[in-house]
Amino acid sequence: MTSSVPLTIINDQHFLQHDTGDDHPEIPLRLQTIQSSLEESDCFSSLAFISPHTADRKWLTAAHSENWLFRFEESVLAGQTYIDHSDNQIGYDSYDISCLAAGAGLTAVDLLEEGKANNVFCLVRPPGHHAEHGFPFGFCFFNNCVVAARYWQQKYGKKRVLVFDFDAHHGNGIQSAFEEEAGSYYISIHEHPSFSYPGTGYGDEHGLGEGRGTILNLPLTPGADDQQVIRLLQDVIHPQLEKWQPDAIIVAAGFDAHIADDMSGLHYSTDMYNFFGREVKGWADRFADGRLLSILEGGYEISVLGDSVEAYTRGLLGM
Repeated sequence: MTSSVPLTIINDQHFLQHDTGDDHPEIPLRLQTIQSSLEESDCFSSLAFISPHTADRKWLTAAHSENWLFRFEESVLAGQTYIDHSDNQIGYDSYDISCLAAGAGLTAVDLLEEGKANNVFCLVRPPGHHAEHGFPFGFCFFNNCVVAARYWQQKYGKKRVLVFDFDAHHGNGIQSAFEEEAGSYYISIHEHPSFSYPGTGYGDEHGLGEGRGTILNLPLTPGADDQQVIRLLQDVIHPQLEKWQPDAIIVAAGFDAHIADDMSGLHYSTDMYNFFGREVKGWADRFADGRLLSILEGGYEISVLGDSVEAYTRGLLGM
């Protein structure tokens, strides 16, 4: 029997302990702002909050190399303040917190598969969609979406796992994990790589070898707004979903395409995130027995982040 609460939120105060220093966009205040917005929302009574368990090493290495895990842990223990690039700031607790963030997706999958929830949103940090098999990129250390996808595939036998990514930046780590295999699908709507980090995600990147045709990149030029995205959803993505018929859906939910967020040149309104929420819940109902997993990625302008996530949450609830 599924939970009577329409939406389960996975979060934990420990996520605030990932220390990125004083001059970095990925800060604890992001989650504190989101929590405040949800508490003040009229959807709050429809939410259940639980804490995640930490991801076992077995599931981290389903997405990442042992060498990267050792290097990450050793860097933290050695007191380094970043790994490879100053974007990738770390503190004393960052390795453990990253394991907990990756574990949120696993906790969510268990809830979905055990019938204890059918709609789960993981509010975690650090984010994950840029992290590759053996390297950190763009504030990301473990790829939370890929770890969750591997867990869903290997523990529960899901054959056609889709990750849909609406962060303003292309999820190079998700694409690199999936692009050579059949049965794992990735759709990304993002700012064109000519203008935006990390410089991947061109429209002609469709996958390689057995994975050819499993990647759908939909890059947008700066200034793209809600109507352009809605047209892509209706005219391009809907037919592709009918072709793929995914049996599990993970959403990489990034909120940095908002017009007020200077991390991209995209011009989404707050209402666009409500539309995203209603769309992906409809996909879950259509293809995945109503089960849906969302995981927080970017979103850095504090003045609009809370409202954007609250709008997405209302969308997930059909509000």
